[in-house]
Amino acid sequence: MDELAKYNQERWEELAKAEVEFAKPWLELTPKRAREAIDPAGVMGVVSGLDILCLAASGGQQSAAFSLLGADVMVYDLSPTQLANDRLAAEHYGHSVATKMGDMRNLSSFARAAFDVVYQAYSINFVPDVEKVFRSVKRVLRPEGLYRFEFANPFTMTVDYEKWSTEPWDEGAYPLMHEYKDGFETSTIYPDWDVQGEEGEWRKIASPREFRHALSTLVNGLVKQGYTILALDETTSSEVDPEPGSWQHFLAVTAPYITIWARREA
Repeated sequence: MDELAKYNQERWEELAKAEVEFAKPWLELTPKRAREAIDPAGVMGVVSGLDILCLAASGGQQSAAFSLLGADVMVYDLSPTQLANDRLAAEHYGHSVATKMGDMRNLSSFARAAFDVVYQAYSINFVPDVEKVFRSVKRVLRPEGLYRFEFANPFTMTVDYEKWSTEPWDEGAYPLMHEYKDGFETSTIYPDWDVQGEEGEWRKIASPREFRHALSTLVNGLVKQGYTILALDETTSSEVDPEPGSWQHFLAVTAPYITIWARREA
């Protein structure tokens, strides 16, 4: 692992031990809820029997859902604590998942055409070069295999939500604060995550290094590697008339997260 991977590994270890949302195993799934969690649009079809790679997606969440639906699951991630949570969730449901520690940019430990689906939760923003990931994923996908990944909306990634959620709603807007620049390291302006403890107390934990990727970089990068884009989904709020300045209100006026489903062509 290079210095970036080592640094982000340290950060995710601390975040996982602090039990942030992304490090809490899903232990109350049913098959129906599992399906809704990983594929609400029904892009994948039948999951049972498929070989799934959960890429940089540890924590006992997506892996638990896939195994509950009958898939054979491998989880590949930087964080030992997060991978332990995958094994904990699998044991909870009486299933098994394989886990391996490593960097999402280097999948050379896997054979070519080893997986039917590569499922990447929100993580591609933690590396500066998406093309390395796209190329590595293509190598391990079977022909017609699916690649799903989630990323920060590059147009709104540097809106200072924290400032406008804690101050009075005087301006009536979430301002775009910084230059729209591909590869910009957003963790330089948002260096900490606010993490809530078991008793409600808040503390700051240093952020992993995180980068903005322009939409053109992501789409053109997929096209360059020969993927076909199948679907795009934007995360928004379903709440009616949310309180201005709240997270749900922010979701109502912008889509902070985007998901793309793509297919590896033969």
